Amino acid sequence: MIRTLWLLLFVVVISSCKETAKNDQLNNTRTIAEVFTEFYDFKKSINPIEATKAGYMVYNDTIANYISDDYILHLKDRYTYFLEELGKYDSTQVSATDYMSMRVMEWDCNVKLKGLMNPLVTVASPIYDLPSFELMPLFQIQSLHLYIAQLGGGTSVQPFNSIEDYNNWLNRLEDYLTFFDTAIEKMKIGADSGIVLPKELTLKMLPQVRSFIDVPLEENLFYKPILNFPEGLSDVDMDILKSNYEDFIEERLIPKYVELDRFLTDEYLPVSRDTDGLLDLPNGKETYQYLIKLHTTTNMTADEIHELGLSEVARISKEMEVVKNEIGFEGDLKSFFKFLRNKKELTPFSKPEEVIKNFNNINDRIALKIDSLFALTPKAGFHVRRTEAFREASASAEYVPGSKDGSRSGIFYVPIPNVKSYNTIHDEALFLHEAIPGHHFQLSLQQENKNLPEFLHPESMGVFVEGWALYAESLGKELGVYTDPYQYFGMLSMEMHRAIRLVVDTGLHAKGWSREKAIQYSLDNEAESEEGIIAEIERYMATPGQALSYKIGQLKIRELRTRAETSLGERFDIRKFHSQILNSGSLPLILLEEKIAHWIAEQNNKL
Repeated sequence: MIRTLWLLLFVVVISSCKETAKNDQLNNTRTIAEVFTEFYDFKKSINPIEATKAGYMVYNDTIANYISDDYILHLKDRYTYFLEELGKYDSTQVSATDYMSMRVMEWDCNVKLKGLMNPLVTVASPIYDLPSFELMPLFQIQSLHLYIAQLGGGTSVQPFNSIEDYNNWLNRLEDYLTFFDTAIEKMKIGADSGIVLPKELTLKMLPQVRSFIDVPLEENLFYKPILNFPEGLSDVDMDILKSNYEDFIEERLIPKYVELDRFLTDEYLPVSRDTDGLLDLPNGKETYQYLIKLHTTTNMTADEIHELGLSEVARISKEMEVVKNEIGFEGDLKSFFKFLRNKKELTPFSKPEEVIKNFNNINDRIALKIDSLFALTPKAGFHVRRTEAFREASASAEYVPGSKDGSRSGIFYVPIPNVKSYNTIHDEALFLHEAIPGHHFQLSLQQENKNLPEFLHPESMGVFVEGWALYAESLGKELGVYTDPYQYFGMLSMEMHRAIRLVVDTGLHAKGWSREKAIQYSLDNEAESEEGIIAEIERYMATPGQALSYKIGQLKIRELRTRAETSLGERFDIRKFHSQILNSGSLPLILLEEKIAHWIAEQNNKL
């Protein structure tokens, strides 16, 4: 009898809970689209530079102090709030497209909230949505001080078309000075607790900082907008702006760089660590495992990724041997790498303009066959540009998307620090990756897609973005390039480079590898110059886990294509497959796999 009463009570309670949940859903008058809009407004507010990059000008006069305590507490509060909001909806209330967007938003909130609970990580940054290390906020690459200088030159995403634009930039620089104050404060705390940069990275930052100190005013990068006024400004307006910029640069900005330089030289460099990976920091092992999840959207362990990298290096090495033998080179791969680094025919340029022209010629050749692989192509244009001199020595080639309204084209930046030693062996693969059909296609289509909520328009999931771009490199023969065996070997070299990343990134941060061991492993297995390899290894030291995304993402997309080809046979349409990959924005790999599995099933059901 007692048991029966308990069962009846349990049924009543469950029924009551279900009724309450049902009533909550009925009383929920907000559409999911409104939640998406609120979420994107939040994302823009916490990352004003990304808002500018996406074409939203309301935040052009500010920078988020993303390492401040108040900012971090705000993020924790808001990500928790948005997870609670998403809990009010389910798949029966929204369209399939919106439900997928909900799941992406949920994944983003959960993984960012987890990062905020980590004492080393602050999961917000103005650079490509990478996490920041609160007590190590400045690096030699992908760091705010470099990005701000890029914007300040007047040729990037920060607009300089009106008096308001010029004044907005000065206001944004005021926030930049505040960030510097916080950065120095946090780095002092880090120095006291042993959470500091590797010494090599600190050394690399010093010339970057000094490049804004020991130059005449008119050669200072931040003065360039004054040398390139737009049409329509009066002489009076130009004189006022000129005076304001001169005063700010000389009296506020340069003194702050001097302060930072003295701090880095006198206080920070002496205590910078001699070790190179996260493993040697407090909570380093757990932090790296979190970063693996963030950057790969998988639950893979560092050991699994390390072994995968070793197997991919071995596979690609065999393919390289085949091409080397076809070319007729006698000797081992390591000798062939040295041969390629020094082959004069692969360093044909004497002017930077010739490098840019070569990429434009590659574009013309690909354009002839692009329709055979893609039904979905972007409206946005793009152009190739040389990387700015101040960051060229440490920079990799990169793509910066155009504005959403099309007023600014996408830019493929190419570093050319020494044109006479610029090697062309990677040019075709590099173009496929950074431009067409790689980043330019994927990122432009993403922000042009009106079926997606706006929070999915920016770059977002690196494993998808970079995985697609690396997969795009493999399409060269289908697009009419790689006819030269050296260029095909260049593609294999690029793929090898990404496979090596799996090995050296996990080696540095999970297996106790030194910088020198990682450099030597790369030298032994790829044709990159020693200078380029050193810059890359130091990049992995600064941004743990990020370099894993390329190969993990590429392998998943290639796996899904093979699965579709096998299942659909003669009915497989490569154009439709690529549309399925590209028409939903950047997805965590688990959601991408679900989507393609559903698409394959739909195609089979059409029989």
